[in-house]
Amino acid sequence: MTRPGRPSRTRWPRVLTAALLAVPLLAVPPVATAPPAAAAPPPTAQAPAADDDRPVTVEVTRLEPRTVTPGGTVTVEGTLTNTGTGTLTDLTARLQRGEVVTTRADLLAADPEPATVATTAFAPLAARLDAAEEVPFTFTATTADLGLDRDGVYPVLLNVNATGPDGQPSRVGEVSTSVVQQTAPPATATAVAWLWPLVERTHRDASGRFVDDALADQVSDGGRLDRALAVVERVPEVVAPGATEPSPVAPVTLAVDPVLVEELALMAEGPYDVAGDEDAGTGTDAAAAWLGRLRAVAADHAVVALPYGDVDADALQALELSAALTRSLPGAASGNGTDGGTANGGDAAPVVTADSPGPRGVALVAEELGVEPRTDVAWAAGGALRPDTLATLQDGGIEQVVLASGGLSGGDAVRGLTGAAAARTTAAGDGGPVTALVADSGLSGLVDAGATSGGVRLAEQRYLAELVLLSQQSVADPAGQTVLVAPPRDVDPDPDGVAAMIADTALPGLRPASLADLAAGPVADAGTPLEAAEPVLLDAAGLADVTSAAGLRDDLAGAVVDDPAAALAPTDGALARTTAVAWRDDPEGFRAAAADLRQTLVGLRQQVTLLAPAEGSYSLASSDAPLVLTVQNDLPFAVRVLVDVRTRDNVGLTIGQVGAQEVASEQRTTLTVPTEVRQSGRFAVSIGLTTPGGGRLGDPVAIQVRSTAYGTISLSITIGAAVLLGLLFLRRGVLFVLRRRRGAVEEDLPADAWPPSRSPV
Repeated sequence: MTRPGRPSRTRWPRVLTAALLAVPLLAVPPVATAPPAAAAPPPTAQAPAADDDRPVTVEVTRLEPRTVTPGGTVTVEGTLTNTGTGTLTDLTARLQRGEVVTTRADLLAADPEPATVATTAFAPLAARLDAAEEVPFTFTATTADLGLDRDGVYPVLLNVNATGPDGQPSRVGEVSTSVVQQTAPPATATAVAWLWPLVERTHRDASGRFVDDALADQVSDGGRLDRALAVVERVPEVVAPGATEPSPVAPVTLAVDPVLVEELALMAEGPYDVAGDEDAGTGTDAAAAWLGRLRAVAADHAVVALPYGDVDADALQALELSAALTRSLPGAASGNGTDGGTANGGDAAPVVTADSPGPRGVALVAEELGVEPRTDVAWAAGGALRPDTLATLQDGGIEQVVLASGGLSGGDAVRGLTGAAAARTTAAGDGGPVTALVADSGLSGLVDAGATSGGVRLAEQRYLAELVLLSQQSVADPAGQTVLVAPPRDVDPDPDGVAAMIADTALPGLRPASLADLAAGPVADAGTPLEAAEPVLLDAAGLADVTSAAGLRDDLAGAVVDDPAAALAPTDGALARTTAVAWRDDPEGFRAAAADLRQTLVGLRQQVTLLAPAEGSYSLASSDAPLVLTVQNDLPFAVRVLVDVRTRDNVGLTIGQVGAQEVASEQRTTLTVPTEVRQSGRFAVSIGLTTPGGGRLGDPVAIQVRSTAYGTISLSITIGAAVLLGLLFLRRGVLFVLRRRRGAVEEDLPADAWPPSRSPV
């Protein structure tokens, strides 16, 4: 039965893989491609002297067998490229080897150019190689030619000589590798697990709009993500005993950033805008095809959901934004109480809902891939994590962390350089010990294309040599040794070469393993995290904008009426995407993304506005008539606002206190503010809206308040003046009456009743 949607695996026939597993040790028969010994330089001739000029680059495409047995033949094939400016003639090569190495520590300490313990005769490769020209070559030698006399790893050098334009022979190229001899596999196999990253920085801004179409190139044929996924697709398959369907020869755990799946799902839906241009996206078909391939791969391999956006956990912790980190975690449990997560850390646990970035990303991964991803694993980008970061991860549902041996003081113990190799250790966090799986930094670094001189095949040979030496160590623990390989997040692999490396874990002396196997395996003392030269690797200026944006977000959360975590989930997602690990290598891009995040938060708060009167003035009908204000809320959720009304010098007009008012989402709401007018006239008033925490919403509005009503003082003055006027009228009336009465009395008296007012004399 054929599974629908499974990619073809043309490069790794199942028959070949089955044969690889069935035969303990492979030895390729002698290949008659080398010239007869008589064509080689005479044994008495001096080897050409080496100099610093190496115009020929050597790329090895085939080195067989991967491990040899006594009497076998080593075949090396590849290409020679003349990167110089002159023509080279009479190109020859030989293999020279150094002392046998029996421990991994000795192999790491070996001289890059092996001493000439044994050499083969020079054999011709090509008669002529012009400048910029490339020619294939084949070279063979037997184990007897190389003098391999016991099991172990033999450092070898392919030494290419030629005659230059000056007519003198010299070494023009070289490449180092190793030949592995293994007569019998060890009693206890070394378990090897792979953690494979499928991660890409976001290509959207804080509002969720695509800013470029580069992701389409990444998932198209030949793109980095296309090659990364092809590695897992090309892992050979076998039919296990008792099974009816083939399965991969080695399990690979896929570490997937939910943001990558989210963005590809948006692209696959149909036409999408790019940088403001409608329907300008070109990656719809490529995104849909890549997601389909990932779905097929996920059916055979375990999936780990990384925190949303692959956030830089240590950076957020250092900024005291632990709540933002928690909301991005895939396994964070729902909390209770307020939203928490203030910019200074806060004591309240953040509320995490199904709409929070982490849980929402996991749901999307499960929907798109048809599997339930693991949510309890976090992968430290820098190889180690701060103790307080570990505590936050634990609180957010993380039970295992992936570290790197290069980031730990006892990393040599993990790599088997001081004893048995063990990929499991314990990391000390502020919240207690955490199970840590430690990736072997040396083996992980061999995976990227171009990591090893001579091509990916030589990288694979180095990988195999180190593992074989580990497997040959004497191990007291019956569980054997364990190794974890976890390439860099931005790995740019050669699909065939790396797929072969993964398949090598099924060779004798090794066994494929999963992360779960390592978590149950032996434990190493890996020491403590090494202190990084730079505690935070994201750009400082960008981090300042992130901190500001987080403060704006948390202040707004205090104004949300219902569920702050659900209402601000898009904002939390934008913050996570902006603080992704990928921005470490792009400080300029990070600064731009952080500035956009801050501006987006400012714009979000601008969507709650106060509508000013049409003519810029407002009339009060009475001394206690309220101000009637109209608030427009364009946000998709209701908020509580406080009204901040200020008058110039606070003379003549008093504004009453108003508590927090609810403003419905995407509606206009009328608010009334009590006033008291103490005098008529015009008053300059500034009105603004704030959150309950005091953060500004929208822009303040300046209006003129006009009142013709009498205020308390004006009314008192008026009444007082009326009373005084009445008293004056009363006084005049009394005086008038008194004068009338006096006039009547004077008429009744005789003329001389009163003495004259002045003397007549």
